[in-house]
Amino acid sequence: MTRCGQPACPDALSVTDLRRVFENIVAVDGITFSVGPNETVGLLGPNGAGKTTTINMILGVLSHTSGSIRIEGINIAQDRRHALEKTNFAAVYAPLPGNLTVIQNLRFFGLLYDVKNLPERIGELLDTFDLGKIRNTRFGLLSSGEQTRVCLAKALLNRPRLLLLDEPTASLDPATARDIRAKILESTARDNTGILWTTHNMYEVTEVCDRVLFLSRGKILLEGDPNSLPREYGKETLEDLFISVAREPLTFGEA
Repeated sequence: MTRCGQPACPDALSVTDLRRVFENIVAVDGITFSVGPNETVGLLGPNGAGKTTTINMILGVLSHTSGSIRIEGINIAQDRRHALEKTNFAAVYAPLPGNLTVIQNLRFFGLLYDVKNLPERIGELLDTFDLGKIRNTRFGLLSSGEQTRVCLAKALLNRPRLLLLDEPTASLDPATARDIRAKILESTARDNTGILWTTHNMYEVTEVCDRVLFLSRGKILLEGDPNSLPREYGKETLEDLFISVAREPLTFGEA
């Protein structure tokens, strides 16, 4: 049986030979990877490596120069609407409308995603992320940590098959971040959601990720288990490996 509990099921995300060129700059250079159902994959790399560009192409915000992106088998270039119905995201650079309250934001995005039994679903997420006391507060008046929790609630509204998280716990204190990570994984496990998770917190990576991809200058240089990968390259920790990939990508096979 597969992770989705059936004899066969498509990957939550399948990216093949993906490339994005801005004029003469190659931002993403022919990357291929997948995210399985109920799998959390870390997309790691220094600033400028191509992580956000990759996520924006998966979301359809940016077109890709070549290659293909499939979400649960649906080619995003051929059927973007149905592919994105199965997707959601949270990112520090994508805040929700600041003039709407927490509950208004969740209702708005719930209607946008055509969420069934929306009041019940919103109630579940208010409880999960401890948002009940601020439900009628405008998003723009919330602390950064509160905004993060609301954005994560929004990202889970439609029970996505693919969840894209870009630095999801960056504004949270360590104790709250650990609690939120556990809640994300618990919520997505029930729906067999595949997660593509970017972060610079290597402790977070080892805690949540089944697999990691190291991206540098638009190329995937390394891939593997975050707990064993450092030893394969003579490093003690994932952070040591991250620093080496960022400083000396040629050492790891970049052409």
